[in-house]
Amino acid sequence: MSSFGKLILVPTPIGNLEDITFRAVSVLKKADIILAEDTRVSSHLLRHLEIDKKLWTHHKFNEHKAIDSLVLKIQEGNTIALISDAGTPAISDPGFLLVRACVSNQIEVECLPGATALIPALAVSGLPTDRFVFEGFLPAKKGRQTRLMELATENRTMVFYESPYRLVKTLSQFAEFFGEEKNACVCRELSKMYEEIKRGTLAELKQYYSLNTPKGEIVIVVEGMGKASEKKSKRKDAQ
Repeated sequence: MSSFGKLILVPTPIGNLEDITFRAVSVLKKADIILAEDTRVSSHLLRHLEIDKKLWTHHKFNEHKAIDSLVLKIQEGNTIALISDAGTPAISDPGFLLVRACVSNQIEVECLPGATALIPALAVSGLPTDRFVFEGFLPAKKGRQTRLMELATENRTMVFYESPYRLVKTLSQFAEFFGEEKNACVCRELSKMYEEIKRGTLAELKQYYSLNTPKGEIVIVVEGMGKASEKKSKRKDAQ
C-alpha cells in the first residue's frame, strides 16, 4: 500500500461565503498544505472559517516551476488541498498541471463537489440544459474569430466566462457570428449582494450593457442552433 499523501481539490464559494460545504471546511482544517491562487483572497476565507494555517501561493505564473516540489511533498506523505479564488480549482483556474503530474506519478487525486459559476448560470438561464458546452474564456486575440466561426454551428447551449471590460465587445461578436436574435442570458455576481441576471436576445443584451456599465464576475449563456434554428435555416435556404 502506498504511503503517499494525496491532492484534494476544494471548491470555494463564488461569492456568498456560506456556500462552503462542511466537508470542504473539514478538509482545509486537516490538510498539511493549502495551495491558494491568491493568498490575500483566500486568507479572508480562512479567517471567516476560523482556520489558522499558512497558505502557499499556486497560480498560473508559478505553477510550472512548483509542480515537481509539490509532487515530492505528497510522495513524502503530505495531503495538499488546492483552492482557487472562487469556485472549483482547475476549471478556468490553476490546477490542471498539478492534477496531471499527480496522475502520472500514481498519486491519489480527489475533488470535492461544490461551487462553480457555470452550473447556476446555466440552470437559471431558461435555455436548454440537457446538453451544453462549456467554453470558459475565449481567446483574447489570436484564434478568437476562428473559434466563434466554429461555434456558430453549435447545437448545444453554450456557456462562457467573460470580463466585465470585454462584455459589450463579446456580445457584439456573438450577435455578429450567432445572430442578433439568438437568445442569451448574462449572469453577473452570482450569489453576491448585487447579483444580476439579464435575459434577452444578444441585440437586447448588447444594448443594455452599452448603457449600463457591468462590474464583477460574468457568465454568458447562449442558445445553440438547436432543431428549431436548423429548421428555420433550412426554410430560408429553400426560399
